[in-house]
Amino acid sequence: MSIFIITLTLVVLQTPAQCSGANLKIGVPENYDGIFPWYLAKLPNLPATSTDVVVTGDDEGIFGVEAGFLYALKPLDREKQPSYSLQVSFSASVQSQSFMVEVCVIDKNDNVPVFIEESMRGSVQLGLLKGISFMQVGASDRDDRNTAHADLRFSLMDQTPRIPSSHMFFIDSVTGEVSLTEDGASTLDPEMCGRYKLSVMVKDMGGKPNAFFSTGIVTVEVTGNTWASPDPVRLQENLPGPYPIPISQVKWSGGLVEYSLEGEFPEMLFTVSREGVISLNAPLDRETQDQFQISIVVERPDGREIAKPVELRVMVGDANDNRPTFPTTQYHTVVKELAPRGTEILTVQAADNDDPKTDNVRIFYRLVGQIPESPRALFRVDRDSGVISVQADNLEGAAPQYTLTITAEDAKGLNSSCTVVVTVQDENNNPPVFTPHEYGPFHLAEDAPLGATVTAVSAWDADERGGDSWQVNYRLESGNEEEVFTLVTDKQTNEVSLILSKVLDFERESEYILVLSAQNPVALVRGRYGPASTATVSIYVDDINEGPILSQSHYEVTVREGEEPGRVIATIRGYDPDSHPIRYSLRGDTKRYFSIGKYSGELKTVQALDREENSTYTMEVMAEDGHTHTNLSLNIPYLSPEVYTVPFTISDSSSPPRSTFINLPVTVCPCNVRGNCRTAAKQLQGMPTVQSTVGILLGTLGVIGIILIVVFVRLSYQNPKPPNKTNQEREPLRISL
Repeated sequence: MSIFIITLTLVVLQTPAQCSGANLKIGVPENYDGIFPWYLAKLPNLPATSTDVVVTGDDEGIFGVEAGFLYALKPLDREKQPSYSLQVSFSASVQSQSFMVEVCVIDKNDNVPVFIEESMRGSVQLGLLKGISFMQVGASDRDDRNTAHADLRFSLMDQTPRIPSSHMFFIDSVTGEVSLTEDGASTLDPEMCGRYKLSVMVKDMGGKPNAFFSTGIVTVEVTGNTWASPDPVRLQENLPGPYPIPISQVKWSGGLVEYSLEGEFPEMLFTVSREGVISLNAPLDRETQDQFQISIVVERPDGREIAKPVELRVMVGDANDNRPTFPTTQYHTVVKELAPRGTEILTVQAADNDDPKTDNVRIFYRLVGQIPESPRALFRVDRDSGVISVQADNLEGAAPQYTLTITAEDAKGLNSSCTVVVTVQDENNNPPVFTPHEYGPFHLAEDAPLGATVTAVSAWDADERGGDSWQVNYRLESGNEEEVFTLVTDKQTNEVSLILSKVLDFERESEYILVLSAQNPVALVRGRYGPASTATVSIYVDDINEGPILSQSHYEVTVREGEEPGRVIATIRGYDPDSHPIRYSLRGDTKRYFSIGKYSGELKTVQALDREENSTYTMEVMAEDGHTHTNLSLNIPYLSPEVYTVPFTISDSSSPPRSTFINLPVTVCPCNVRGNCRTAAKQLQGMPTVQSTVGILLGTLGVIGIILIVVFVRLSYQNPKPPNKTNQEREPLRISL
């Protein structure tokens, strides 16, 4: 038996203590049905040598102490008394002591939940939304509410009758709130069924299968409701007041609710009172908004919407208080100058913000002004449509632009105006013509640089300057098959420049006759292009002496050592574009080992060559034509006998040209038939005698000749050109001295 008691005591000690505020806390389950006394716990604060142990705080004498253990003599009932505060007093070492023991009775699920009301009744209003509670059922359980023993769950077992749906209602398992399902909210009809009986159940233990439960009946009455959309309201704009003005009313008959308004309207324009009275608080403007769709919302005091909103439509009546206006104050349009009478140019449309279903928006159009004025009526506007059209037969000779003033007026006389800028577009009814029809002849040296301008001409067009009808496109119709010339047109002036685009060659082509045509880039609408739209340009190419060209720029010749002198070892060939004879000479052969034929170009050895002395010989071959000279003549009938200094500039035809400057003394005197002076000329300062002057003149002329030959031959050798290139030579003098 003692072993059994100890085991029970251990079990009790392992039970979690639920009490607080004592020296020792013990949790004891209620409704113990074992052997008594029931030993609850060992009292650790009680010394083994203690005497006179007394337990107080237990009026029923349930508790006691034996051998240091606290025991109970009968079962405990939590619902009767959930806890006991005991004081254990004892004597130890001739001293009286005590301590507190708190015994907490641990709950067992020993109570069945019951509904609070025996007869549960409620009513549901037609129009109530799904999930909105219209009543609540309640139940209680005597077990500890902090445990699952009193955790109650509600459920709906049945509905009578099951029309028009078997699932018309829903009960919240936790709160017991009863509401409509989706089917119930959409099909509830008091005429079909005005009363339902619902079988409901309540369970403890959170609704577990082994829980205690009880059942009850809930009676639900279906009632009608006044919650419906009110009739539409029509209000005149600009009402004089006073405000607010009541315009409609709604009412929810299911209990205490609050109303609110939603919609597209300024804040506080419409308001609703607690009684559901809807009021207008300010004047309306139909042109700003011609109607309002107001949603009226009904909510519980906690802010939860309980039914679908109803709609109130407010229509605003019109008053003729708006003038017609154009969308823009100025229009721009274009009309062709040859447009016939009746041609529509533009349609202007004014808008009136009054009600389009009334005569307040009927608009009439008038042409009230034209700048500049004209002796004939050029334009008109249709009174009803606003179409602007050409009134004259055509607009030839008219101004390039007109500004029209158009008014729009309604039946009340309210009006506004706009301006229409009409640009008269020039049409291509005049072809370009040349005056004169022949240009030239123009002289162009064959060495003229590329890009040189031969001439600039223009064709005249009577159409409006600057327009497409006035612009001229030029083309070379003939005479330029090899594309020697190109055209460049100035679009601002219509002037065309004839530009050299290929190198000229007098020997190949000495004259060009070009046929130039002029046309507009747009098609002619009247007239045609004829001979007056073409012109002839004549160009003569002036011949320029061109230096000879060698067939090669580098020659290599191999000669055997000891070769007999006089043998031809190579033949140099040259070409002269002007077909002048070519003379050959050598330069750089200082020891005269070689010779070249003056006209044949045959290169020969003059001396036997010694390889050990020199294995390579390098020299230059000079080729010159028989036309490297100029003439000096007088440009006035008489010049007094004297020695004059004439400055000379000698230039070659390279690009850029190379030149040399000299001062040439020239004696002017009466000559005999042999060309000798009959009288002495006046001496130059620093030249004491005629003999010295003649000597200087002859010496100078000789030096000039040598210089000219050397310079031109060297330049021609250093800058050889193909046969189709040109050399430049300036000839300021034509007559021999």
